Amino acid sequence: MHLHSNIIGKGKPLFVLHGFLGSGDNWKTFAKKWSQSGRSVHLLDARNHGKSFHDNQWDYLTMAADVIAHADRKGISSFEVLGHSMGGKTAMFLAATYPNRIEKVVVADIAPKTYNNQHSEILDALYALDQQNFEQRKEAEDFLEPFFESLQLRYFLLKNLERGPDKILRIRCNISQFREDQNTVTKGLEPQMRSEVAILFIRGLNSPYILDEDRPLIKHHFPNYQLVSIKDAGHWLHAEQPDAFDAAVSHFFDL
Repeated sequence: MHLHSNIIGKGKPLFVLHGFLGSGDNWKTFAKKWSQSGRSVHLLDARNHGKSFHDNQWDYLTMAADVIAHADRKGISSFEVLGHSMGGKTAMFLAATYPNRIEKVVVADIAPKTYNNQHSEILDALYALDQQNFEQRKEAEDFLEPFFESLQLRYFLLKNLERGPDKILRIRCNISQFREDQNTVTKGLEPQMRSEVAILFIRGLNSPYILDEDRPLIKHHFPNYQLVSIKDAGHWLHAEQPDAFDAAVSHFFDL
């Protein structure tokens, strides 16, 4: 079973790993820009997400191995990798587990620690949406509105909709697996997992995901790390402050 990928451009490979409940499509705009700097940007859908396969084996070591398997199939010996949230955690596991395959890493708004589960409400709402048998996207939009005040969050979640052969809109990610195993995505790195790979953490200063108190833990796992903080940005920092985010990434990756 292979990860679904969309490869934009030619040149030095840059793998982009999306966040929980996202897909590679979320990063198309950035990929098109970065590909103009002599990069082949690989937008990967993680297992159980987007157009990739569904499987009940779902953890960070497995997701990291999926990325390596994609590189092997493409004949890529080493690559740069950028990951947001869940994708950032996967990128950390890649750096710690396959250091010889990873050239540089950018981690967007996630630390190597274990987090409290914050996804139950979202998963329950998506599961309920999946039971409605809606045919019109507007029906799904209206259904989610009482659950989530944030329009940005609702639009992000609605990107998981796809129309089945029966014309009914369904959630394409593996929502039943996610509800069954809600702690997988929150898990941190084991204490012995360390890497000397150059790694840039980018955080939104309005986000609670990377705090100043997390810096000793980051340094423990990744001694060769840098941290950039972006003002007026939360967890979706790349959407909220795209220019500042792009500037930090481009400088680090020499784009």
